[in-house]
Amino acid sequence: MKKIILTVVAAMMMAVSFAETTNTSAVKNIEEAGLTFDLRRLAVTLDLTDNQMDAVKVISDNFNDELISASTARRFQRHALIQQAIRKDAKQMRNVLNDKQFNTYMQLLGATLQNRFIH
Repeated sequence: MKKIILTVVAAMMMAVSFAETTNTSAVKNIEEAGLTFDLRRLAVTLDLTDNQMDAVKVISDNFNDELISASTARRFQRHALIQQAIRKDAKQMRNVLNDKQFNTYMQLLGATLQNRFIH
């Protein structure tokens, strides 16, 4: 009887540790799916005003949330959701930034996305 109880307890402990590891890695993958910029460095690179900085922070936060949401979607929907988030981000940034700033931002975003999702 002792052996059976100990076997059941050991099996339960193994199942709990496996579930904990799986959940932790899933959360880590979702967090890694987000895309964050160092906003101070971005502000210096783009020479943003205070109003632009506030708007860029909000847009970047929304973009990051959409990328995290896309990472939890089904595989066949993921690519479409990421592309949709990128288009929305570009459209919103276009309204906030001037031509030179926008071109620099798109170069930075393109390089970051390529490094993040290709490698």
